[in-house]
Amino acid sequence: MRNNKAEALLEALPYFQQFRGRTVVVKYGGAAMENPELVESVMRDIVFLEAVGINPVVVHGGGNAITAAMRQENLTARFIDGLRVTDEASIKIIDRVLNEVIGPSLAAKIAELGGKAQILSGKQVLLAEKAPPRVNAAGEKNDLGFIGDIVSVDTTPIQKLVDAEIVPIVSPLGQGRDGQAYNINADIAAAKIAQALKAHKIIYLSDVNGVRRNPRDENSLISTLTPAQIEQLKQDGVIASGMIPKVDSALEALAGGVDKVHFLDGKKAHSLLLELFTDAGIGTEIVHTSSHP
Repeated sequence: MRNNKAEALLEALPYFQQFRGRTVVVKYGGAAMENPELVESVMRDIVFLEAVGINPVVVHGGGNAITAAMRQENLTARFIDGLRVTDEASIKIIDRVLNEVIGPSLAAKIAELGGKAQILSGKQVLLAEKAPPRVNAAGEKNDLGFIGDIVSVDTTPIQKLVDAEIVPIVSPLGQGRDGQAYNINADIAAAKIAQALKAHKIIYLSDVNGVRRNPRDENSLISTLTPAQIEQLKQDGVIASGMIPKVDSALEALAGGVDKVHFLDGKKAHSLLLELFTDAGIGTEIVHTSSHP
């Protein structure tokens, strides 16, 4: 057993050396946020990254908690193209749940595990504008309400925390020039923040183990993909529905200078450590064509 532990540490050593001082953006959402044991597992991984000299930045979602809070207020969640239609009542609930419930709970868990974290409302770092209406197959325009597109990212508050070895916990909200709060897709927010920070990696923790050749078969995982291969999988219908916005934001992050993108199953304990610090990894990585063997 001791030899196995030593071998695991030795296997991880070159990755510690390679990633030390680098920034890694972790988009945290989905079912992994619903289970307290999984929350502790993910936050323990985040504390571990910080302890070995890597700079994690957490961008969190909160869809299920928001839907539950809306239900308590007798509001019904409605989605268009995977985006939550957000009226004035909804944006207040979203702001409260993200910044007064979820963010503080994640920061408290990191502190409990011996790390340091501070929440940042996305309104402090994401300048946004109202997203245009979505046009359906019949040509009808559907207004999304206070859904925002990101105009720019102010990295200064995030970088100050990183430099102080404090983990930033960022919510996916933006603020317009007129002070209006906007609901932002968390995958897109994470990608934009990763680009602005010139992060080494962005890691999406989701409800599946990565990109699968057969979406219903977890054993058909594709371990490495290039942007060209992703476009082909989209044309073939292999990448579809809810996976499309995640993959599109990943491709944008790569085009914006992020070195690698990883999709991991957030329901698997310590998936972050297994992907980053073992030779085999456990999810799908998306790499630049030039770096693909």
